[in-house]
Amino acid sequence: MAIESDVGDVRVDGPLGAQFVVWEYATAVAALLLEVDPCDRPNVAEPEENTAALLALPDLPAGAPAFVDGPVEVYGSATAKDLPGLFAELLHAIPGDGYLAIMAYLDRLAAFDAPVPDGADFEQMTDAWMMADPQTLRTLLALRTDRPVTFGWGPRFLHSTGQYHKGGPQNGVFVQITGVVTEDVAVPGRPYSLGRLQLAQALGDLGALETRGRPAVRLHLTDRAAGVARLLEAAQEA
Repeated sequence: MAIESDVGDVRVDGPLGAQFVVWEYATAVAALLLEVDPCDRPNVAEPEENTAALLALPDLPAGAPAFVDGPVEVYGSATAKDLPGLFAELLHAIPGDGYLAIMAYLDRLAAFDAPVPDGADFEQMTDAWMMADPQTLRTLLALRTDRPVTFGWGPRFLHSTGQYHKGGPQNGVFVQITGVVTEDVAVPGRPYSLGRLQLAQALGDLGALETRGRPAVRLHLTDRAAGVARLLEAAQEA
């Protein structure tokens, strides 16, 4: 039900099920007016097809790192020899109308496991969590460029900003972050685990970006907590 206020705003009110129906219908109408097919998602299908092809291989082709900086292995084309140099190189590579995208295939709640001092107040706790959170990398790198810097948790961003990365203007620079899996879980009815599936999704999307000639690197954390700490330290040195 649409309710109009005294100031002319319109609010759509209704239960959750009704909201789904309303906005699905609105999407179809908007697509009709824009003359686009709302079910045509080629930039979603491409990395999915890449992932399926990778999972069919005996081993995932992770390749050899270009260099190693402490608990971080760096994969991709780079002339830098350490992480501060790599971040400086990537920031310099952003076009005047471009952006930097950070894509983390990690546990988005892991930062809350970071140790905090005994008797810490809330501000001290949030500081500790922030310095253990990969999302802080976006903030630190954004301070070093006047271009947009985005962050997305993989693989879920593939169905949102991931489509823009591949189907939008080809002016992005990409940093992908993966991490070692210490406790894996088998996928029922499939010959692979969740850890293997997640890495295949990351490699599949990275391959799609590389075929477009965009600067893209993968940072693999051999120790997740120490790796995040090193990334944040390096970003402040870039």
